[in-house]
Parts: sequence; C-alpha cells; structure tokens
Amino acid sequence: MKIRAAPRPHAGPGERGQPATLPPGIASVLSVLSSASVVLDSDDRVLLTSSAARAFGLVRGDDLIVGELLALVRQVRRNGLIREGEIEVSTSSSNGRTTSFAVRVAPLGTAVGDGGLVLLLAEDQTESRRVEEVRRDFVANTSHELKTPVGALALLAETVEDAADDPEAVRRFAGRMRQEASRLTNLVQDMITLSRIQAAEPVTDPIEVNLDVVVAEALDRCRMKASARGIELAASGPHGLSVLGDEDLLITALRNLLENAVAYSPEKTRVVVSTRQSNDDSIELSVADQGIGIPERDLERIFERFYRVDPARSRATGGTGLGLAIVKHVTAAHGGKVTVWSKEGAGSTFTLMLPLRPDAPGFSGGPVHAITQSAREAVS
Repeated sequence: MKIRAAPRPHAGPGERGQPATLPPGIASVLSVLSSASVVLDSDDRVLLTSSAARAFGLVRGDDLIVGELLALVRQVRRNGLIREGEIEVSTSSSNGRTTSFAVRVAPLGTAVGDGGLVLLLAEDQTESRRVEEVRRDFVANTSHELKTPVGALALLAETVEDAADDPEAVRRFAGRMRQEASRLTNLVQDMITLSRIQAAEPVTDPIEVNLDVVVAEALDRCRMKASARGIELAASGPHGLSVLGDEDLLITALRNLLENAVAYSPEKTRVVVSTRQSNDDSIELSVADQGIGIPERDLERIFERFYRVDPARSRATGGTGLGLAIVKHVTAAHGGKVTVWSKEGAGSTFTLMLPLRPDAPGFSGGPVHAITQSAREAVS
C-alpha cells in the first residue's frame, strides 16, 4: 500500500499525560541499529527517535505522522502482540520518492500497561527490492534470449533430418546451426562475464596492464568481422600508457565496443581506437565510428542489460544485448566510468575513463573529470 504522509492534529492543552520514563539503556541499544527507530508513549508522543526516522519523514516534531504506522502502534498497545508488515511511504522529505519499509512494532516493557511504551523499527527495503526486481528481470530476459537460439537449433536439427537426401540443403541448414550455436555460446559467455563483475566490487589482485596490448588484442579479435564489411580499424594515441586492473576484462570491454562499432557502421567506413592521458590523472580509451548513431531518447538506457535500440538489427548481427552492460561494469570495477557521445547519422564515440596508476609519470592525485572528444576528432 502506498501512503502519503500527512500531519496529525496536535492534542490540545492537557490532553496528553506526563512524559513516560524510558527503560535504562534503550537509547544506547537503538543507536547501534541500522533500522529507523521510534519510541512512543501512551499518548502517541515520540519520546525517542533516530535521525533516520526523521530523514525518511516518519517523524515530525514529537509526532509519528504516517497514519498506517500510527494505527499499528495503537494495535500493539491494546493487545500487546508484536506486529510486522511492509509499507510504502511517500513524503516531501524524500523528494516525493516512494520508500519501501519492512516494519516491526512491539511493546516496550514487561506488560501491555507498562507505561504504554511502544517501539517501532522500520528497515528501508527500497534498494533490496530494486535489486530483486533487477534479478527477476534478468532471469526473465535471459530465459527469453536463450529460447531463440535453442528453439532455432531444435527446428534446424529436425529440418536437417528431413533433408538427409539433399546434400545442398544439409550444408545450408548446418551453416545456420553453426550461427545459432555461436550466438548461444556468445550469450552464455557474456552472462558468465557479467555475473563475474556485476557486484560493483573493485578488481581483485589488480596488476599493471599495458593498454598497447589491450588495444592490439581487441583490434585483432575484431579484424575479421571488420574486413568482411570493408571497415578500416585504426589506432591512435601515445604508446606505453598503463593502468592497474585485469587485462582480460579490459580486452573484453574494448572488444565489445569495437564489435558494436563494426556492426552498426556502414561498409567501407572507419573505426578508430584512441588512447590519451588527460590532465586529471586519468587515461581515456575511446572507440569512435561513423555509424548510424544512437537516438537521444535511448542514450540513457543503452547500458542496461538486454536493452536494444534496434532489436531486429541487433539479433541480425548476432548481438546478445549484454555487451554495453559488460563495458559499464568492467569500467566501474576499475574505478572508472564510461560515457557516450552520439548523433544520429554522424556516428558514436564511447570513452572509458580509467584512473592513472599512482606511480605513473605526471600523476598528481587530482580528481577524474569530463570526457574529451579526441577519438571523434580522429575519425573525421
């Protein structure tokens, strides 16, 4: 149930009794709890509250201002039974956003009539619910994506069996089976990579990674696809730059950007990988193309798992829908960020900003700031 917090009328003079006495040590106990906590007396007056309860807009002055919570408090005071539940609260103090709480209300004392004190604990469940929704969406999307190649393989296998007496048909359908098997392999591999890095934790045991090696390896893995479409792959920028991290993950991220650039670029165009040390203690690794570009309305969502600007074209090129999500997580795991510049009909530039090694020449310890357009300029 979604509730909008509203002020409760204050009691008039003499309508409230004398303040109750809190049990010894209760303030110390509540101070170590992560939950938002509120202690109320027999007149529903707030005797003790945590800063979190006020920040979430549950308490204003000495009043509990969320009607459903107040009703739970009164039920507990009447029968002495512990109450639990979940509520959603929308208050002005949280900028109109809805916050989900797991709530537990219990009498505070040895008996129901022991001063009428009631303890309310509210645990913010908003982030855990969001993560659970992401997990469910991921499972649902993964199941859907797996059905396509698996179903195609089953159908093609039946077709090959029926065409056993036609060698040409068998060769044709066998080629299709290889394509679907390759798509399935790529999807499973991307899922494994994403599950490895999506915890948003730093790379474990980072080592010095030479970006010359990363660029060369990523280019080499994409050269065959680019050559088949007459697309030139080029590299620019100074040599010898390095970062701390995981070489395989960085190669995977750059390869994904290159494969996207090749897939969405017209034939006989150019894709450029650029490296650059900026003045803010970071290294920029960019991929720029002369492709179809990305509509502005889609720019905020392209790093979501399984999000496709053009689903039909993505599947036609063998895309899994996980490539840019992997790029985002790999960059975050290296302490960096990824940005994109794009214009429909004018191409796109994806830039990874990675922290410079602290012992590298020119490192000053400064913050990481905005992205340059060096790779886009190299393409033009």
